Amino acid sequence: MNRLDSYILNLIGRMSLFFLRWFLWLWSVPLWAQSSIPSGGIPSEVVAGEYIIKYKSLIRPGEAAQKLQGKAALKASFAAMNMYHISLKTSSNMNSDVAMKAVYEDLKNDPTVEYIEPNYVLRLADDGVVNQTLGKMSFLDVTGSSYSNAGTYSQSTTPVHVTEAWSVMSPPSSSNKVVVAVIDTGIDLQHDVFKPYNQGGTGALWVNPREIPGNGIDDDFNGYVDDVNGWNFSANNATPTDDQDHGTHVSGIIVGTSMDVLSTPIGESKIVIMPLKFLAADGSGSTANAIKAIYYAVNNGAKVINNSWGGPSYSRSLHEAFTFAYDHQVLLVNAAGNYSKDNDGTTMYPANYDIPSSLAVAAVNSFDNLASFSNYGFRTVEIAAPGVGILSTIPGGFGTMSGTSMAAPFISGVAALITSESPQLTGYQIKQLLLSTSEGLSQLNNKVSGGRRVQVLNALTQAKLQVSTPPSQPAYTPNYTDEPRSLASSDGSGPEMKTSGCGMVALMKSGLDRGGFGNTGLNPWFLAILFAPVMVWYFLRQRHPASRRKYDRFRMNSEIRIKVGDRELVGSTQTISMGGVSFNVDQALEKGGLVTLQIASPDGNEKIEVQGQIVWNEHNHAYGVSFNESKAGVIAAIQTWSRSLIRQN
Repeated sequence: MNRLDSYILNLIGRMSLFFLRWFLWLWSVPLWAQSSIPSGGIPSEVVAGEYIIKYKSLIRPGEAAQKLQGKAALKASFAAMNMYHISLKTSSNMNSDVAMKAVYEDLKNDPTVEYIEPNYVLRLADDGVVNQTLGKMSFLDVTGSSYSNAGTYSQSTTPVHVTEAWSVMSPPSSSNKVVVAVIDTGIDLQHDVFKPYNQGGTGALWVNPREIPGNGIDDDFNGYVDDVNGWNFSANNATPTDDQDHGTHVSGIIVGTSMDVLSTPIGESKIVIMPLKFLAADGSGSTANAIKAIYYAVNNGAKVINNSWGGPSYSRSLHEAFTFAYDHQVLLVNAAGNYSKDNDGTTMYPANYDIPSSLAVAAVNSFDNLASFSNYGFRTVEIAAPGVGILSTIPGGFGTMSGTSMAAPFISGVAALITSESPQLTGYQIKQLLLSTSEGLSQLNNKVSGGRRVQVLNALTQAKLQVSTPPSQPAYTPNYTDEPRSLASSDGSGPEMKTSGCGMVALMKSGLDRGGFGNTGLNPWFLAILFAPVMVWYFLRQRHPASRRKYDRFRMNSEIRIKVGDRELVGSTQTISMGGVSFNVDQALEKGGLVTLQIASPDGNEKIEVQGQIVWNEHNHAYGVSFNESKAGVIAAIQTWSRSLIRQN
C-alpha cells in the first residue's frame, strides 16, 4: 500500500467512525429512557411463575398446602421460618397470565401473609466477566511441574504468608476438622485431591456420618435420601457433580489454604468440603434453592458457608436464611462481585446483607492492587484476598481462574483454619479476628474498609491464643427492606423479568422491535450517504488485506513488572495493544511460559494486571506477552490510554 492510499484509508476510517458513533448516539438517546435496567447497570431476573411466601403466624406445611389449594402448588417448605416456595405456573387453574396475576394479588392481600416475593435468579459472581480456565493440567502434570515445590503455597503469589502459617498450624486430626459448605456448582467427586485419605487423596470431601450409602433410605430423616456427600438442589438428587468447573475450583482454594495440594505425596486435609450444588451448568440458580442449601449446611454442621455468587435484587427470604445461619453462629463469606462497581452505591446480594457474621470479599492481584474487575466499597466490602490467576482444582485436573469467586474461598479457608484452632468461636468472632489481623494497604484505602487484605500467619497465630475465649455474638435485628414487588409473567414479559447481559443489546433490540429505522425519523437516502464512507473504507481494506492488524498498536514507554513464579522482573514497554505488549528486560524469559504482567499507564498514575504467554516478535526483535484473554477492565484501560498515544504502523 502506498502512502496516499494509506492516508486516504485512515482518513475515511476516522470519518466513518465519527459518523457511526454519532448515529448510534442519536438513535439510542430515546431508547435509554425506556430501559428496564436498574441504575447500577446490573439486571434482575426471576424464575417465572415462582414465588416465596411467608405467613405472619405459625402454619404447618399441611395447613399451607390446604390454604394454597387451587391457587398454587407447594414446592418446598422452610418451616423454621414460616416460609414456603410456591409455583403459580404449575397450578391447574393457572391457564393464563391474567388468572396468575389475580391469584398473586389475592395472596399478596391475604391478611395472614407477611410478604410474597419472586424467586430471583442468582448467578456466579464471575458470570460474563472473569471466569477463565487457562489450560487443563492433570494431577501428574502439576505435581511434576515447577508449581510442585513441597511445603510451599503455589496457588497464588500474593504475599499473604500462607506457608509460614502452616508452621504454626496444629496437625490434622478427627477432632479438629472443620466443615465448609460450598454453595456453588458442585464438585468433582472423583478428583485426586478430594478422594479419601486412605485412597491417596486429602480426605477433604464431606461424608454424612448418619447416612448409609446407596440403600435408598433417608437414614438421618433430614428429607434427603442417600445424601452421603451433600446434595444437588438444582437437579434434586444426591449427586452434586460439578458440570461447570467453578465449584471444584472454589473447593480447591479452600483446601489449599491448609496444605500444599500441588505436591506429592499429598497430605491430609484439616478442612472438609460439603458440596451443595444449586447452580446449573450455565452458572445460574434460584433463590429458593440457595435457601435450601443454606438450611442444609446449617443443619448438618457447617461452620463456614462460601457464597461465590449473587445478584442485584434484594430478597427478604434470602436475608432471613442468612439470619438463620447467623443465629446458629455460622460465618458467611460472600464474593463482592466482578463488575468493577462500588457496592456502597450499587447493591450486590448476598454481599451487601448487613448480617454481623457476613463478609464481603474483594479480589487483589499478585502485586496487592485491587483487581481491575473487582467490586469494591469502603463501607460494604470488608476485606480483600488473592483473586487473580489462582491455580486450583477443576474437574479432571487443575486450571487457573480469576474473580472475587476465587477471593471469597480463600477467606473461607482461612476462617476454617481459625475454627480448627479455636472451635468454640462464633462466626461473628471469626470475622472480627480476620479483620483485626489483616494487613492495611494504602492502595486499598477507600476501596475496602480499612484497606484490609487478609494475612494468614497473623490470623492463625491469634486464633491459637483464643482457645479459652468464650463464644459470643451481638443480638441482631434484621432491617428488612420492603421493596414493591410485582407479578413475573409466565412468558418472561412481566416487569420483574429483565434481560441478562450488558444492557446495550437489549436496548438496540428494543429499537428494532419498535419498527427499526422506520420509526427513527431518518430518511433512507440520508442513511445511504451516512454509510458511504464505511463502504469505501471497507473496499480499500479488502484491497490490502496484509495491512490489517488484528489489534491497533500504539507506541508507549512505561514501566512493567512481570511475575514468573517467585521472580519479579522490571522492564519497559515499547508498544501496547488489546492483544499484547512488547517489552525489554535484562533477564531472558522462556518462550511459551505463562506470566502475570503489571503495566503502568503512560503517566504512571494507573496500573493494570493481565495474564499472558511469553512470545518472540520477529518483526520487532523483542519479547512480548500475548494476552490470553483481555478482561473488561484491561480493555477499558488500554482504550483510555490509547487516546493520547501515537498509532504505530
